Amino acid sequence: MYQTKIAGLGKYVPENVVTNDDLSKLMDTNDEWITERTGIKERRHIKKGDGNTTASMGVKAAKIAIERAGISKDDIDLIVFATLSPDYYFPGCGVQVQEMLEIATCPALDVRNQCSGFIYAVSVADQFIKTGMYKNVLVIGSENHSGGLDFTTRGRSVSVIFGDGAGAAVLTRSDHNGQGILSTHLHSEGKHALELSLKGPSTNHWVPKIIAENPQGDDIPYYPYMNGQFVFKNAIQRFSEVINEGLQENGLSVSDIDMLIPHQANLRISQFVQQKFKLADDKVYNNIQKYGNTTAASIPIALTEAWEQGKVKEGDTVVLAAFGSGFTWGSAIIKW
Repeated sequence: MYQTKIAGLGKYVPENVVTNDDLSKLMDTNDEWITERTGIKERRHIKKGDGNTTASMGVKAAKIAIERAGISKDDIDLIVFATLSPDYYFPGCGVQVQEMLEIATCPALDVRNQCSGFIYAVSVADQFIKTGMYKNVLVIGSENHSGGLDFTTRGRSVSVIFGDGAGAAVLTRSDHNGQGILSTHLHSEGKHALELSLKGPSTNHWVPKIIAENPQGDDIPYYPYMNGQFVFKNAIQRFSEVINEGLQENGLSVSDIDMLIPHQANLRISQFVQQKFKLADDKVYNNIQKYGNTTAASIPIALTEAWEQGKVKEGDTVVLAAFGSGFTWGSAIIKW
C-alpha cells in the first residue's frame, strides 16, 4: 500500500472583519460575554457584493494549495469537498470547484460531517491514495455561516460563534516509508443528532411549509440549534478519546506530539483538552480568537497558518482532531 502525504496547503478568509463590538449593535451581547464563553474576539463574514460563496472561497484556498504542492490543477485526480453550507441544496460544491478550476471531468464528492468534515474528507482521500486508485486528491473545507445565522438576541448563543472561510490541502502519493498520514480514526453517535442541528429547510421542513406553520416567525426551525453545555461535555470526552486512539494505534505517547491542531469549536474546549494532556502552549495551535468557528474549514485554516508560521516542520508528529454535529468525531495522526 502507498503512503499519503500532505503536499500543499492553502487558506482563504473574507476581508470583512466582524468584532464582538459589531455584534453588540445587533443583539444583546458584549465583548466580555462572548470572550468569556468562547474565546472569540472577531470573525470574518462574507459581505454582500464581495463575490464570495462557499465554493468560490474553496477555490481560492485550493489554488494556493495546488501551487504550493508543485503540481498543476490537471494533476488533480479527485476533489473531496467538506461543508455544511453548500451554495445549493444540490448539487454539491465539489462539482462547482471542478468547473471553476477548469479540471476536465474529474470525479468530485461532497462530505457532510460538519465540524469533523475535514477529518472525514482526509480519511476518504487517504484511502483512495493508499489503494492506488488516485495519486493527487484535493481536499477542501469551506463554510459560509453568516448567510444563515440569526443575528438577533434570540440567536446570540449560536450566532456569535461562527465565521466564514476556507482551507484546502493537496494529498498525494508518497514513497517515503513512515512519513505522511499514519492513521485516521472516525466515529459517530447519532442518538445525539438533534443536540446540534439545523432542521430546515429540508425534506421535512421545506420553506413553504415553514412559512405556513409559522406565519409570525415565532419558532423558526431554519436557524441552527445547539445545546451548548451538552455539546461541550461530549466534545471534551470525545476529543480525548480519539486523540488517545490515534496515539495508541501508532505506538506513540503524548510526549511525541509536536503539534495538536484541534477543530476550532470553542477556545475553552481546546484549553481543557490541552490541560488534560498537559501540553505546552507551543504544542497546540488555536486561531479561533480571530476567525471564530469555521466548522469544516477550521482545521485546514489552522493547519495552513501553523505551517506558514514554521510551527509545523518536517519530521514533526502532528495530530488533528475534531468533534461536531452528528455527533461525529475523528482524528488524524501525521508524520510531517
